[in-house]
Amino acid sequence: MSSPALRLHGYWRSTASYRVRIALGLKGVPFDQANLDLRDDAHKSASFRDLTAQGLVPVLEVGSAVLSQSLAIVEWLEERFPKPCLLPEAALERAIVRAMAQVVACDIHPLNNLRVLAALRSDFAATPGQIDRWIGRWIGEGFAALEEMIARHGGQFAFGDTPSLADCCLIPQVYSARRFGVDLDRFPRIRQIDEHAGRLAPFAVAHPLRQPDADPA
Repeated sequence: MSSPALRLHGYWRSTASYRVRIALGLKGVPFDQANLDLRDDAHKSASFRDLTAQGLVPVLEVGSAVLSQSLAIVEWLEERFPKPCLLPEAALERAIVRAMAQVVACDIHPLNNLRVLAALRSDFAATPGQIDRWIGRWIGEGFAALEEMIARHGGQFAFGDTPSLADCCLIPQVYSARRFGVDLDRFPRIRQIDEHAGRLAPFAVAHPLRQPDADPA
């Protein structure tokens, strides 16, 4: 049975979209892209809201079905395309990998995404310096926890020596940390994993600057 055509709706700088691109690359699954510029509120258009009630990226069209939320999409990919695995075989190890992924997806990223930063500026008149301190605080706290988790469970990647769901979340958050000038010297294990991942095609091809809708360098 042939696989359904996949179409990923995303934004080049969206770290949640970046996660899904990495997972698709690691799985070797072809897909088309539909790009939305969140700065122009393209995700608020009627046509996009017809696809997803939240009006957020990423969204993955799977034939006639529509999937939203990056971790749900990656978990679906893991079930539909099980090799190579992004989750370990043992249940306890799967729980650890999911916890590492959720440090990023649940505790760091939601406090630093575009709509939250826009609300800080518009509703509370936050200055650029205050925004930077806000971003640095939450990335720093999350990365401190991840650095300890990697010390216990990591190898060449966040968990062991093969890429996992944890790396699909971690690498985009490192990109975001660099974008906002967060000091990464405190997190040598995270930096080492990021450098190693960057040498592998699935991570390199998924990088925001490699996307067709990226701003000119």
